[in-house]
Amino acid sequence: MADTKLYGEGGKITCDKAILSSIVSLAAKEIKGVARLSKSKSSWLKRLLKKEDDEGVVVKFDANGAVKVDVYVDVYIGESVPELAFKIQENVKNNLSSMVEIKASNINVHIMEVICDRIDSGV
Repeated sequence: MADTKLYGEGGKITCDKAILSSIVSLAAKEIKGVARLSKSKSSWLKRLLKKEDDEGVVVKFDANGAVKVDVYVDVYIGESVPELAFKIQENVKNNLSSMVEIKASNINVHIMEVICDRIDSGV
């Protein structure tokens, strides 16, 4: 997997895409109204050969080293989609910034499905 290198006062830090994917995945799942991460739109053959640990998250680095994130989620019925997408973007941005000091240039949220059956815990 591709790594990103961050340069600080004490040297360089290398961060693997899998770590970034995990951070993004956890950040998206924390948001109330997100049912689950969905499968990304990549072809079935790519998914079969690529063996993604965090399906529903695609992290890419551009030529300048900027991070671009795509998050594919299924949401529960009755949620405000624009509000939910904004909350996911903010949580992903904050988690990446606080955990690995990376600022994503783009955080795209894709709502793939609306889930009608909600299992509430009574809260």
